Amino acid sequence: MNILAIGAHFDDIELGCSGSLARHVRQGDQVTMYVATKSGFRSPGREQIRSNEQALAEGNAAAELIGAKVICGGFETLQLEFEDNLNGQLVSLIEKEKIDLIYTHYKDDVHHDHAALARASLHAGRHVPRLLCYHSNYYQSDVQFTANFFVDITDTWQTKEAVIRAHKSEFERVGDQWIRYFKREAENYGLAIGAELAEGFRCVKWLVG
Repeated sequence: MNILAIGAHFDDIELGCSGSLARHVRQGDQVTMYVATKSGFRSPGREQIRSNEQALAEGNAAAELIGAKVICGGFETLQLEFEDNLNGQLVSLIEKEKIDLIYTHYKDDVHHDHAALARASLHAGRHVPRLLCYHSNYYQSDVQFTANFFVDITDTWQTKEAVIRAHKSEFERVGDQWIRYFKREAENYGLAIGAELAEGFRCVKWLVG
């Protein structure tokens, strides 16, 4: 199977679905990670938190741990919009890689880039038979993310933790908050499905056949 994971920034995919992607790789599937933005950003006071070069290097290191290839869309951080350039990149990639399954952002995520990219993913992936949405942060929206599709990542949690830690510039900023949050989430999803650890998704469509 050909898998496409779509993320707005380097680290989104890793937080939202890297355990599942690692499982796909172990099963022999081909995994492509498309990251729309260069992902460097500054604080409101204009202090540089992460450079574009840092983000790319860390993203490549994380993808190598998963066993996936990375494509960067080259858009500016915090400037993603649902428009033709973004949609065209996604459509071309989906057609070129003959994608069977898409993982992407949740459309009601409070982050502007995440929501815009989710909308573009739904549009570009309208002919792809399987599409799952992930949640890559712990911020609440007025439309709550509710998982209705689960993947057992008991055997790939260590990979997920390693790829999160590969984003050293972000990890230094947030400490172990990401690890603690997503580990507890995986434990809770695991309890819901009878596994030790799991990732949860919002299923948009899943064609059986």
